[in-house]
Amino acid sequence: MENKTIIIIQARLTSSRFPNKVLQKIGNFPLIEFLIKRLKSSKEIDQIIVAAPNNKKNKLIKKYIKNTKLFFGSENDVLDRFYKTAKKFKAKNVVRICGDCPFVDTTIVDNMVKIFKKEKFDYVSNTIKPTFPDGLDAEVFSFSVLEEIWGKARKKYDREHVTPYILRSKKFKKFNYEYKKNLSNLRLTIDEEVDLKQINTIYSHLKNKSSFDINDISRLYDKNSKLFFINSSIIRNEGATLNTGQKMWKRAKNIIPGGNMLLSKRPEMFAPNQWPSYYKKAKGCYIWDLDNKKYLDMSLMSVGTNILGYSNNQVDNAVIKAIRNSNMSSLNCVEEIHLSEKLIDMHKHFEMVRYARTGGEANAIAIRLARAAAGKDKVAICGYHGWHDWYLSANLNKKISNGVLKDHLLPGLSTDGVPKNLRNTVYPFNFNDIETLEKICSNNEIGVIKMEIFRNIPPKKNFLEKVRKLATRKKIVLIFDECTSGFRESFGGLHLKYKVFPDMCILGKALGNGFPITTVLGKKEIMENAQSSFISSTFWTERSGYVAALKTLEIMEKIKSWKIITDQGKKIKKMISKVANKNNLSVNISGLDACPSYSIKTDSWLKYKTFITQELLKQKTLGANTTYTSICHTSQMIDVYEKRLNKVFQLINKIKSNKKNIKDYLNGPVCHSGFKRLN
Repeated sequence: MENKTIIIIQARLTSSRFPNKVLQKIGNFPLIEFLIKRLKSSKEIDQIIVAAPNNKKNKLIKKYIKNTKLFFGSENDVLDRFYKTAKKFKAKNVVRICGDCPFVDTTIVDNMVKIFKKEKFDYVSNTIKPTFPDGLDAEVFSFSVLEEIWGKARKKYDREHVTPYILRSKKFKKFNYEYKKNLSNLRLTIDEEVDLKQINTIYSHLKNKSSFDINDISRLYDKNSKLFFINSSIIRNEGATLNTGQKMWKRAKNIIPGGNMLLSKRPEMFAPNQWPSYYKKAKGCYIWDLDNKKYLDMSLMSVGTNILGYSNNQVDNAVIKAIRNSNMSSLNCVEEIHLSEKLIDMHKHFEMVRYARTGGEANAIAIRLARAAAGKDKVAICGYHGWHDWYLSANLNKKISNGVLKDHLLPGLSTDGVPKNLRNTVYPFNFNDIETLEKICSNNEIGVIKMEIFRNIPPKKNFLEKVRKLATRKKIVLIFDECTSGFRESFGGLHLKYKVFPDMCILGKALGNGFPITTVLGKKEIMENAQSSFISSTFWTERSGYVAALKTLEIMEKIKSWKIITDQGKKIKKMISKVANKNNLSVNISGLDACPSYSIKTDSWLKYKTFITQELLKQKTLGANTTYTSICHTSQMIDVYEKRLNKVFQLINKIKSNKKNIKDYLNGPVCHSGFKRLN
């Protein structure tokens, strides 16, 4: 072994938060080239090596590191990559530098190496107790120490981050190198695009210096501290604590408005900065995240779409078989006829069917047809009916919208972009409030009543019947939106259970067990208005949704899935009540039996909800306050959930008993409230 000290720069192009970051320009130079150029001025270093993951994409790094050696090793086992790099190049001592830290100061590196050699430390770092800005990090250790931890470290975190094993161990002699003042609040590393902006802002003020150092940075900060706050919202070493899904979410929010396509799936709705965000695989009631961590899903079950569980073999195989013969063609798929006949047979009070792929689309179709049939534009609504202009226009009249539909998600939704001339075309009314609905219909030319028939609470005795009579008397088209309630407590629309029959009905979500398919059913004289109005879309003719729906209905009917999920939902409601009572917590329990929901009676419910989700995640469970039950939620799974939830409720009881603030126990921000907070 030669007596030499080498710098190993950890670099890759496959960062989950900021791909290709080491090739981003600092001034006129790619980051990796800029960093190497600075490090070459070191007087204590014998050689600089770049250690990159061994895959095709990272081969591109070679182009940007002229006259610098490059070693390819494991992508995820970074410790192994470091060890093999050091061994190949016969290092006695190693300096670890991250490739996303362009301002690393060679004066710092040299001083640390000198201290390491003189005092015979095993490990010298300037991050044990940080005083330097984040991004001026360096670690020095011997090859013998590296070889030891390479052989002993077993945890995934230790292998990925190289030195945590050293930091935890009491065996090694360690030293923390500190700056004369604490600048650890500054962030000069690159993990996100905003970091690159920060770096280039600082560089523009220092580039006239031949080789600026920490003292130059410090003086600039004293002179103009505002320059350093561009990326101040990012927490130091955040990347080491975030899972891959969380990193990808931060990346998504830079390029997708809001981060994704569905508000209900945003991590901010559950536990911000903690929710895994993305999945690799799902089966039954289990989800595997991007890090292959397996969770029991006691939450959304894809917002109620998968009554038969994730990736049902029979449904998936039917779709796979069909699409092998093409999912689309210039001709129509015959399955839409078979599905239509099946749905009409299930709902004999309807005569015709139209299809879409989303609940919002189906609601827009239904309202268009109903208005055409009624010959009147104004609509009375109760519930959540999608994102289209016609629906959001209810909130143009703040006096009407803010005071109603508290439990049905409408208040607070922005009307930005909704034409102002739609004001006073939609009139919301509260669920179970027949008097208000009567008044709306008496004072306005209402053509359509559109409502959910159950969400958080059941209909009062004769409420639905009174709505039906009112609509008939005033020749108003009555639509039941059953995107959520359909197939949960009956085979088809929930109105079959209540024996109250609307003029039109919307069914979705669960119809295709995860494949996109929604339907509008109605009376012939209403539905045929689709011939005179323009209602058409290319992808409403794709095959997979129809095939999936036919197979899903076949399975549902055979096993009576609605009875299974209702029974399991009742068990969950009883379990929650039992666990709450056991821990002296007062809870409200609501929702369909097949979709149980609860909340702790407190003024700080959102904080408690966040805490519950946070603590369930630690137990490999996706949970919030609502469970969309599926046939895969067995009694055994509910028992597991009970044990895990009980642990969380015990903690809450202890916090409340000690009169502590629940917010102090959160590991991230408080979750959002419904659709009221979109950002």
